Amino acid sequence: MGAEASKNRKRPLEGQEDEHFTSGWRSFLSSIGLSIPASLCRLAPPALRLRRQRMLQGKAPDIPEHVLRLAGVGPNKLRAEWTLPGFISMFLPEFPHRTLPGPEDFQVLSYIAKGSFGPILKVKDKANQKMYAVKVIPKSEILRLGVLEQSKEEVIVQRQVHHPFIHDLQDCWQTQRHLYIMCDYCSTGDLYTYWQMIGQFTEDTVRVFAAELGCGLDFLHNLGVIHRDVKMENILLTDNGHLRLADFGLSRRLERGGRAFTICGTIQYMAPEVLSGGPYNHAADWWSLGILLFSLVTGKFPVPAEPDHCSMLRKVRAFPYEMPLNTSPPFALLLTELLCKTPARRLRNLERFKRQAFFHGTSFDHVLLQRKPVTVILELRERPDRAAKARRGFTLSLQPLRGFDYDAVLSPSATPDTQIHASTQTHTDVFSPSVPLPLQPAQEKLPERCLCDGLR
Repeated sequence: MGAEASKNRKRPLEGQEDEHFTSGWRSFLSSIGLSIPASLCRLAPPALRLRRQRMLQGKAPDIPEHVLRLAGVGPNKLRAEWTLPGFISMFLPEFPHRTLPGPEDFQVLSYIAKGSFGPILKVKDKANQKMYAVKVIPKSEILRLGVLEQSKEEVIVQRQVHHPFIHDLQDCWQTQRHLYIMCDYCSTGDLYTYWQMIGQFTEDTVRVFAAELGCGLDFLHNLGVIHRDVKMENILLTDNGHLRLADFGLSRRLERGGRAFTICGTIQYMAPEVLSGGPYNHAADWWSLGILLFSLVTGKFPVPAEPDHCSMLRKVRAFPYEMPLNTSPPFALLLTELLCKTPARRLRNLERFKRQAFFHGTSFDHVLLQRKPVTVILELRERPDRAAKARRGFTLSLQPLRGFDYDAVLSPSATPDTQIHASTQTHTDVFSPSVPLPLQPAQEKLPERCLCDGLR
């Protein structure tokens, strides 16, 4: 009887054991400055909870040391109360849990760029022999920066979006330590690279770009999605030189009539209502399109960059947005309507956009727009200086990539004859980051949580 009682004391009830796990997991999140309700911790399915219980009764899980360092504790303190299945379930259901793909599934060919959270890899799917770009995001960085919901929102939005002028999401998943977001690989690169190479585009070329981007934005807005980071670096080019709007890291679903207040995006493209902290809506994307078109044709941004968004707001409010004398009257009229500082009066829908004199004789049919290659892009793509322009003057040396195990990529340093170079700024081929890198003021991107008080 005494032995049986002792045995029962050593083995807690199922609910107690689950509560022990929940308490440990919430304590860990609290130690790194995050909090989640207790109800969220109990959402794991029965099979996952059973597996979690078995792990608690058996060998302690191998918790990544870099995650423990974020918690500010020694390597053994949390092992008795925290398990990897709980860490995985936090990112469900947006990121399905899978075992790490091996060399038989994917071949990692190179780095494309270094994003804010981690690298962007060029990979080859051995089953269909297609190339993809995979954004690899350490979970520890997501938690440290407090952008879990933003990371989930990115894939939720991209799963809904399938359009000829928007970059497609192919797949996403998670392993114990990382999130993976896989998209089509665009070998031609991004629009910013070609703008740097040529200096400025003709109005005829920009007319095609504007029509394609207008169609893409209209599609997003009809779905209730605001992009919030329309810029040259986030516009990828197909093999024929046509456009794909990419990087939904700052996008948000906005109900009809809804308003947003978060100051985010890239500072030189931000509408005055965004810079001031809102309220703003989808009209902000059309302002960003106006800034982009102005820069493509003139070779410069309409407002020089300021080091912070408060200074930038003052300059944007004071600037009259006068068009250069060498632009045509129809193009100047289009920009004037897009760069209207009052959102309610701004050109902000596709029907009004299509009626502009600048587009006279232009078809907005998706198939017809893409039928003719953009010759200037194809010519620039063959120039020997394209790779250097795409790197933005930065290099990153890393060891050769082995398989698809990102953890292996971080092991021993590269030898001089096995270096791989990639951009450390925004994307060169596929993505740009969702939080700020140490960029020059002209390319500064503001994070989700950056707010400006006193300038409402």
